[in-house]
Amino acid sequence: MTTESIKNFRLFRAFKSRNYTLYFTGQSISLIGTWMQKTAVSWVIYTLTHSTFMLGLTLFASLFPSFLFSLIGGVVSDRYNRYRVLLTTQVASLIQALLLAILILLKHYAVWEIISLSVVLGIINAFDVPARQSLVYDMVEDKEDLPNALALNSSMVNLSRIIGPGIAGIILESLGDGACFLLNALSFVAVIGSLLFMKLPKFIKKEHPKNVFGELKEGMDYIKRTPSIAFVLLMLSLISLMVLPYSTLIPYYAKDVFNGTASTFGVIDSFIGLGAFLGAIFLATRKSGTNLKRILFINTLVFGIGLILFSHEHSYPLALAFVAISGFGMMSQITVSNTLIQTTVEPDMRGRVISFYAMAFFGMQPLGGLLVGLVSKWIGAADTLFFEGVAALLIGLLHWIYLRKEKLKHQQDLILKEQDHPMQTV
Repeated sequence: MTTESIKNFRLFRAFKSRNYTLYFTGQSISLIGTWMQKTAVSWVIYTLTHSTFMLGLTLFASLFPSFLFSLIGGVVSDRYNRYRVLLTTQVASLIQALLLAILILLKHYAVWEIISLSVVLGIINAFDVPARQSLVYDMVEDKEDLPNALALNSSMVNLSRIIGPGIAGIILESLGDGACFLLNALSFVAVIGSLLFMKLPKFIKKEHPKNVFGELKEGMDYIKRTPSIAFVLLMLSLISLMVLPYSTLIPYYAKDVFNGTASTFGVIDSFIGLGAFLGAIFLATRKSGTNLKRILFINTLVFGIGLILFSHEHSYPLALAFVAISGFGMMSQITVSNTLIQTTVEPDMRGRVISFYAMAFFGMQPLGGLLVGLVSKWIGAADTLFFEGVAALLIGLLHWIYLRKEKLKHQQDLILKEQDHPMQTV
C-alpha cells in the first residue's frame, strides 16, 4: 500500500494535511510519556498513603485549576496566535515535568510536593487545551476531514493509554518511579519539535473592542443561543462529575482486589485504553453525516454497563474484559462531544466554546474525584463504582429523552413547512 493510498483510506484521510500529520506524530510520543507519568503519580500516591481519598484529592489538584482558568484560556486562544500559545504551554509542561522528575529522583519528596506540581500542570492545561483543540481546525486543510482528525486524536490518546501505563508498570518495578517521570519530560521534545516544523497560515491580528469579561459573556450568550451545544456541555458535565472519576479507584482494584503490583495497575489502565482505542477507531471509520448524537447515547449505556460488570468482579481476566468495555463507552463522551462542538461552532467563538468544554471536563472531574474518594470510604470502592455505572445509565436515559424531543420537533417543523407550502408536496 502506497503512502498516497494510505492517506486516501477513510481511517487516515486527515493525514492528507501535512501540519496535522506532524502534530499527530509529535503528540503521540508526548502522550505516551504523559500516561506514564499519570500512572506513576497514582501509584506513588497510593503506595505512600493507601488512601482512595488521596487518589481523589490528587485528581482534584491536577484538574480543578483547569476549571478555574479554562475560560480565560479560551479568551486567550481567541485573542492571540493559537500556535504561539500552544508552543508556550508545551514548553511550560516540559519544565513542570522536569521539576517533577528531579524531585522524585532526589528521593526526598512528600505527597504535598507532588500535588503542588500537579496544580501547576492543571493551570498550564487551562491555556493548553483551548489553544490545542482550536488549532486542530487550522491544521486540517479539508474541513470535511475534521471529524476524522478529532477521532484520530482520540485514537492517539487511547493508544498511548494502552502503551504508556504498561511501560510505566514495567519501569516502576525495574528502574523505579524517577525513570517514568524523566521519560515523560523527554517526550515533550517530540511535540515541541513537530510544532516548530509546521507551516501554518500567517496569523492575522483582529481588533477586540471588548475586554476579557465582555468576551466571556459573549461566549456564554452564544451557548445559550445554541441549545444543541448547551446540551452536549451539560451531558459532559454530568458524566465528568458522576462517572469519569471511576479511574481514581483503579489502584485499589490492582493492589487490594487482585493483590497485584504496579504492573497489574498498568495492565488494567492499558485495557481501559484498549477499549477506548477501539472506540476511537470505530468513530474514525464512520462516514461523514453519521448520527453522532445517537452514537453518544448508545456508548453512554455501554460505559455504564461495563462499570457495573467490573465493579464487583474478582476474576482478573473477566475484569479486564469489562474494563475494556467501559473504555469503549467512555471514549465517546470526550470525542463525540468535542466533534459535535467543533463542527457546529462559529470560528470566532471556537476557543471560548472549547474552554467551556474544557471547564465541563476538567472542572467536574476533580469535584467528582473528591466525591468518589469520600463515598468510597463510606460504602467501599466496589459499591461506589457500581453506582457510577448506574449514574451513566441514568445520564444515557436523559440523552434518549432529549433525542426523542429533538426528533419530534424536527417532525413538527416538517409538517408546518408542508402546511406553509402545500403546492411543493407531491
